[in-house]
Amino acid sequence: MFKEYRYDGSKPLRLSKVKTDETSLCKEREEAEAKLAKNNKKIDSLQQKLYAEKKEGVIFLFQAMDAAGKDGTIRAVLQCLSPHGVYEAAFKSPTSDELAHDYLWRIAMMVPAKGEIAIFNRSQYEDVLIGKVRELYKTQTHADRINPDHVIENRYEEIRNFENYLYNNSVRTVKIFLNVSKDEQARRFLSRIQEPEKNWKFSEADWNERKYWDAYQTAFEDAINATSTKNCPWYVVPADHKWYMRYVVSEIILSTLKDMDPHYPAVTEDRLAAFKTLEDEILQELPPQNVKASTIPVYSEEPKKKKKKKEKKGK
Repeated sequence: MFKEYRYDGSKPLRLSKVKTDETSLCKEREEAEAKLAKNNKKIDSLQQKLYAEKKEGVIFLFQAMDAAGKDGTIRAVLQCLSPHGVYEAAFKSPTSDELAHDYLWRIAMMVPAKGEIAIFNRSQYEDVLIGKVRELYKTQTHADRINPDHVIENRYEEIRNFENYLYNNSVRTVKIFLNVSKDEQARRFLSRIQEPEKNWKFSEADWNERKYWDAYQTAFEDAINATSTKNCPWYVVPADHKWYMRYVVSEIILSTLKDMDPHYPAVTEDRLAAFKTLEDEILQELPPQNVKASTIPVYSEEPKKKKKKKEKKGK
């Protein structure tokens, strides 16, 4: 249903052609919020099975321009999840320790185990977004053999390979770009100044970064086109209407978990037989009035007798 937002390498992204304010999948806010609530329950149920099964992990990765609504969307869509097996990793400006390593080092440390969900608030893509726009790679220490002119193209390839490596090792990467317009970003910055309860959100650095808007749009477009693959797709979600953006993100996450199709681990007959023995021991310690009837299936060790087929009349 959100096929038009998916980029898997089969079509190029042209951000200038993509609408940031469209609501084609759900026209009314009330309906979208109701659907979001229903999706949250389904997401929660699937996450519990994913955690129990421990066969596959998943990264839900969020990138966006400032004020697009990453934090609010993560809260609205993923607050339903159990804290067991779910965590958020926020990748801000790298520390001196992180800069002393390769740029994927801090990312690799936050890759989820099988059965876990990791939420990346920003990610390895910072190194081909702000790293590209502000040319940070030119001032970072590197071996003399490194050609700065090839750094960004190399990183596209390295990120593709990294995500493919994770996919081949049972960890999916689902990448979501919240696509906000320049005018809507300005309105949200203004609300952070005018509304006291939002003052803490405003950063002059974010406003100053806005002068690089066009360069960032090009950087996002280039990064998405260079790293969109069938197994690790990008989703470019309209972000001017927060209620619509959050609903669409919930559909993407729900669809991913459904495709993973997790189940609670099956219990073998031998395990059930062991349960029956333990049940009998526990029952001996409890007063009879507190005991419920057993629901554990009993498996007979005797071979089942085959039913004789009824002879047809006339033979």
